[in-house]
Amino acid sequence: MSRIGKKPITIPAGVEVKLQDGVMEVKKGQIVVTEKIHPDMQVQIENNVITVSRPSDSKLHRSLHGLTRSLINNMVVGVNESFKKVLEVNGIGYRAALEGTELVLTVGLSHPVRIPQPEGITFEVPKQSQIIVSGANKQVVGETAAKIRAVRPPEPYKGKGIKYDYETIRLKEGKTGAAK
Repeated sequence: MSRIGKKPITIPAGVEVKLQDGVMEVKKGQIVVTEKIHPDMQVQIENNVITVSRPSDSKLHRSLHGLTRSLINNMVVGVNESFKKVLEVNGIGYRAALEGTELVLTVGLSHPVRIPQPEGITFEVPKQSQIIVSGANKQVVGETAAKIRAVRPPEPYKGKGIKYDYETIRLKEGKTGAAK
């Protein structure tokens, strides 16, 4: 039995959960997250508790059991709290700014890079060297943060670029002096 899959998910106060035609919808206020659930997985919602069960012990059903439970749990946590990723911009002259809903990155390229804000995602720039990406959908938050980081990934000689706040860059030594 899947250790993750058999854990029940408690629904916090103020969160509405609906399952219709294989699509799970989790809603709190204006925030709505939807996800298509695999037709083989059985999801029961009763007494503010969601349980996921599988029809058999086949390899496919075992793998889908924990995945389905994790996806539903991420939806519930996302609408209740919201996920966030923090990125740091390192380098002389490198900076981030918000213009309306667009994130504008000046990172040593010939032009500033403009990244539009996806639906359900919010950008915050508390400092010129820090970007906070937040939203209810964990997958979209991660993808958006990865796209921002891909504009100028950190390089290993000076450590310049865009990196996650928890990431450490191991710097290389560089050239050693003139050969005799």
